[in-house]
Amino acid sequence: MKPQYLFRWLPAQGVPRCLLRAAARRGEVFAELMGGPRGFADPYPLVEQLRARGRVVRTPISWVSCDHELIRSILRDNRFGVRTIGTYEPPRPLARFAARFPLPPMPVEPPSMLVINPPDHTAMRKPVTSAFTPRAIAKLRDRVETVTRDLLDSLPADGSVDLVRAFSSRLPIAIISGMLGLPDADQDMFLDWGDTTTPLLDVGVSWSSYRRAMAAMEMMDEYLEAHIARLRREPGDDIFSAMVRGGELDDLALKANASLIIGAGFETTVNLIGNGVVQLLAHPDQLARLRAEPDLWPNAVEEILRIDPPVQTTARTALTDIDLADVRIKAGESIVVSLAGANRDPNVFPEPATFDITRRNAKDHLTFSSGIHVCLGASLARMEGAYALRALFTRYPDLRLTSPPRPRPLFTLHGYSQMPVHLGQPTHTPAAA
Repeated sequence: MKPQYLFRWLPAQGVPRCLLRAAARRGEVFAELMGGPRGFADPYPLVEQLRARGRVVRTPISWVSCDHELIRSILRDNRFGVRTIGTYEPPRPLARFAARFPLPPMPVEPPSMLVINPPDHTAMRKPVTSAFTPRAIAKLRDRVETVTRDLLDSLPADGSVDLVRAFSSRLPIAIISGMLGLPDADQDMFLDWGDTTTPLLDVGVSWSSYRRAMAAMEMMDEYLEAHIARLRREPGDDIFSAMVRGGELDDLALKANASLIIGAGFETTVNLIGNGVVQLLAHPDQLARLRAEPDLWPNAVEEILRIDPPVQTTARTALTDIDLADVRIKAGESIVVSLAGANRDPNVFPEPATFDITRRNAKDHLTFSSGIHVCLGASLARMEGAYALRALFTRYPDLRLTSPPRPRPLFTLHGYSQMPVHLGQPTHTPAAA
């Protein structure tokens, strides 16, 4: 491990980690939500405590909102600049010190389009959008169905498995690998890298987690460097080959956005599938209705995304002084917008804590953000989630948890690292969703 990473970690993660822990000990709700086991396992009671304090709340860490109307307007307001939770801005002297130690290309550092504003964001996003057009997503449907069927075929009949490792993580990594022209044999490696690097999206990451994540990012950087060079010599018919051939992005931008596609395309969908399994097993009446009315599956996925979103939060920085809900947010100040809070706003979703697959406005959730930074892969995630969940419960109608699933110890991404299940006896091959 390069020693300079310690000097990067100290201002960007170590200092906020200490501040969060101190605030949590004082009972600060937002600090508990960001860095405590209560927040990881069940964040929603803490979200409601924040909501009860007002539409915009000042905490020792930042401004926070759980209000659907305000959050939607903030995400669409060009007076706010993009910022992720993982791009905590330390005091300027510490920031200047950290800038002396460059990082490998990664999703939470420029030139990743996740953390840049127009006009750079506009130029960066354009070459990537071709991977996620409706026509491109439609072409991927057969691949999703084939991979899902093969994964279900590989599961042990009437056996027990970790559903995350054996199924919900395997589908999205297979699809993303194909889009990027990655060999199937390397999928396990990318699964491990994905699990190791996702803490970088949070604030207050421990030194040990940060060290492991940066080691994985270095290996991914070397791999992508060689992969890009190979695609220049022998391009395929995948989306990434087209991006390489297009010449609009240099190697740094290609690697940063490939790592973003891997992280966002993988983690969002694996958590969507896992969260969906937990919700449906906890609500057998809703699962029974899906079996009787399979046309409800797309709306069921929207309700899963609403009630238990795989991405819980994002953040924005005011580019000028802004009056918002009777408070003034000064230029340079940040506001954390709770997508999970917006999705349970009772002014938009009646009985918001109720899981209802027939909810008419379930699709009004903000899980995929809004505005110019809306998730490019939203349609793909929806399609994968709907097909995978329907196929899984069709093939294994008696599937059950054998012990409580283990939550990921993360604030920004919400899902499970392990999900032990007993499959039961399989039935027929799943029909198309």
